[in-house]
Amino acid sequence: MTVFISILLVLVAIIALLLIAGLFIKKEYNIERVVFIGLPKEKVFEYIKMLKNQDHYNKWWMEDPQAKKTFTGIDGTVGFIAAWDSANKQSGKGEQEIKKIAEGQRIDFEIRFERPFEGIAEVFIATDAVTEGTKVSWGFSGKNKYPMNVIYKVFNLEKKLGDDMSEGLNRLKKVLEK
Repeated sequence: MTVFISILLVLVAIIALLLIAGLFIKKEYNIERVVFIGLPKEKVFEYIKMLKNQDHYNKWWMEDPQAKKTFTGIDGTVGFIAAWDSANKQSGKGEQEIKKIAEGQRIDFEIRFERPFEGIAEVFIATDAVTEGTKVSWGFSGKNKYPMNVIYKVFNLEKKLGDDMSEGLNRLKKVLEK
């Protein structure tokens, strides 16, 4: 019985330590990934500004092809909203809205998550002309409330999110360069 109590006390101490550490762990995150695509900037931008095209490269949109998707507004314009509702735990439920477009340069989105957790993320996709074609930058930033910031850190979700973004950018490159 004392072994059980000792193990229990150690687990409680570890959890308490993590929760206390969470008070000091950053709550904001900023992730950015880049890919180079061998096509003119205009062609790349016209493709990425259409949210419905994310079906072909965005890992999270591709996670559940059976997800119910609804669209509001005109794709590729400010105010367009793409919403999803999935039984898949990874996909969950939420919506993505185009908030601002700097034509040919950058698109800013707001993603509002409902499930599996609530949250808001600011996202952008930017294009820059380079000698070999187009540099595409995908940025993702947000805030994790306490104690979600602890979970985010413990499970290294910033790296996982970045890896997913890199995978999506590599798919985008393949789609556009084929």
